[in-house]
Order: sequence, then structure tokens, then C-alpha cells
Amino acid sequence: MAFRSTPVVHRRVTTRGDGLAGVPPDRVAGTRPDGVAGTRPDRVAGTRPDGADLADEATLGRIDPTQAPWPGRTVVSGGVALHVRETPGASPDLPTAVYVHGLAGSSANFTDLAGMLSPRVAGVAVDLPGFGLSEPTASREYTPDSMADALLCWLAGRREQRTRNENGHGRPVHLVGNSLGGLIAMTVAARRPELVRSLTLVSPAMPDRRPDPRRLSDPRMALAMVPGLGRSARRALAEEPLRSRAEKVVKLCFADPARGSARRLDELVAEATHRATLPWASEAADGATRGLLGLWAGREAWARAARARVPTMVIWGEEDRIVTARLARRTVATLPDARLLLLPGVGHVAQMEVPELVARATAGAWDAQEQGRWSTGAMREDCG
Repeated sequence: MAFRSTPVVHRRVTTRGDGLAGVPPDRVAGTRPDGVAGTRPDRVAGTRPDGADLADEATLGRIDPTQAPWPGRTVVSGGVALHVRETPGASPDLPTAVYVHGLAGSSANFTDLAGMLSPRVAGVAVDLPGFGLSEPTASREYTPDSMADALLCWLAGRREQRTRNENGHGRPVHLVGNSLGGLIAMTVAARRPELVRSLTLVSPAMPDRRPDPRRLSDPRMALAMVPGLGRSARRALAEEPLRSRAEKVVKLCFADPARGSARRLDELVAEATHRATLPWASEAADGATRGLLGLWAGREAWARAARARVPTMVIWGEEDRIVTARLARRTVATLPDARLLLLPGVGHVAQMEVPELVARATAGAWDAQEQGRWSTGAMREDCG
């Protein structure tokens, strides 16, 4: 597999006049994808990059191909210890963005995006309990709800500390989550909206029950979850060289693996090498996977989306193999105050594959919200 030595700048793409690749115009005329009538078409049609309200590149940082993952430390807040990587903002008065990674990811998944957004926000990328460099919580539970509990307590404690230290000026944060991290961020917003200024959800892990082995970086991963067969499958997976495993993950998560940089791949390998030494690594990955599948078996994920009453920017790669982009419009229709940006030719981790475009869309959403343009639908495309 070939990797470029530096990240590739996303090319501008041309789109169909209706703004939706491969979707008949009559599917955009006022019904939700799940067939429920009464939803405004401008909420669910989906903006494409050429029609979106993107922030000016001059107001953002630039990607430094030599940038290592941002400095990290363990921060105890609200009774929860999380390892975090902090990206300093351009000034101490800026709001904070908290970045939340997906299943088997880490805080290092936001190195480029956090750097680009640093003129707008101070960045805090968290490692969820049992992932990255964060140790498990005392309960050693890894379900989406237990991890949302941990993040919620950590954010609440952080806000309380800042309120005391800044004379009552502890502020809500922008939450930016990818995949499982998007589902967790949405859960926090649904339960404690006063902690959240806005949401940016990049391919959030909404229920996708397709039994398709192509959604896995290695089909043996499915066998690893089967009682009896799992032990031998896990042993075979563990014997595969870490670089080969990392390349398979990139191939699955990126629509175009060549967009990944060699440096970021080396970082993935180094992180996987370290995680292999942690006694809880397999336990956390298995527990989080089972917990997510359990949540997907019911309707609770959709119910909590309906309760997340904060401004939400949903960004979804149309070539996402892990959580299908067919769920994007239903997700936006369910969220009370959301807009959708569809990215042609992009996969599951858009913040890593096309960080420039995700940064411009995220900052553009923040601008629209601050300037009172969000409620007027500035982040949508006319599909008429």
C-alpha cells in the first residue's frame, strides 16, 4: 500500500444539481429517509462541499506534516482520570473544543484537525477509558453509556473547576466526535446540554446492522467474537505484524488510503505496539464492541439523538464502509437542530482523511451559530 509523505489537500469536487449523488430527486422532496413525512427537506437533503458554508481558510491553521501528536497528560476531573492531548489556542480567551475518538481510536486521531482549528479554539482531545493512554475506570465497563458517563463527569468537573478559578466563567465546550465518539458526544449533549456549546458529529455510530464482513479490517475479527472459535482467531490476529494490521485499518477507514501520510501510519503502528503491552487493551476493545452492538439492537440511540437539543453539524463521508452514509439524513432529521454535510469520495474518518475540509465545515458551523445564521438554514443547499 502506498502512502504519501505529506497529507493531500482535498480537491474540490463537482456535484449533481440536486446535491445528492445517486439519490433520485423525489427522495429529497420532503420525507425522511425512513418514510416519516413532515420533515423539512432542507434539513435532510444534505449539503455537498461546493454548496456548504465553509469558513475561510485564512482564518484557520495549516497542517504541519512534521507535527507529532499534541502533548499529553492525565487530567483528573469529576472523579475521572483521562489522558488528554492539548492543543493551545491562539489566545487564552478562546472557547474549548473537546475531541472524542471512535472505537479502537485515540486522541491522536485529531492531530491535524485540532491544529487547523487552534486559531478558533483551544483543543482537548481525550482518550476514552481503556483506550489510548487512559486507564480503565474502576468499574472496568466499556459500553457507550459507561464511557459517556465518564466523559460527562469529567466535563462537569472541569467546568466546575474553571468556574471556581475564573470567577464564574466556566463555559460549555464544543464537542467534536467521530464514530463511537460521535455517539458518546451526542449522549452527553442529550443528558447535560448545559455542558455543550455545539456538536460536530463525523460519521457518528448510529445503528447500522448490516451483516457485511467488508465492514471489518479483517474477517477474522468476526470469528474472534464467537465463543469457542474466538480464542484461535484472536491468536491468529495477534500474530499478524502490527504494520500490516495498521494498513488494513487505514484501508477500511479511508476511502482513499493514499491520503494518509507515512508519518501518521508510523504513529498508528507505534500506538498499537504500545497498546499490545497494556493488560486491558483487548478487554476494552471487546467490551466496547459488544456494548455498541447491544445499543444498536434497540432504538435508544435514535431516542437520545432526539434529545440532543444543541446546534449540531453532521459530517459524513459518502464512501463510509463502517457506518453507512444512508443513515446520515435520518440522523439529521432526528436531531432537533442539525445540518448535514456529505463528503463525496471520503470514508469513515473524515477528520483524518480530509482534515482541511472538516475544519472549514466545523468552523463555518460555529460562525453560523455565533452570527445568528444557523437557524436560517445557511448550511444547506437548494435542491429545488
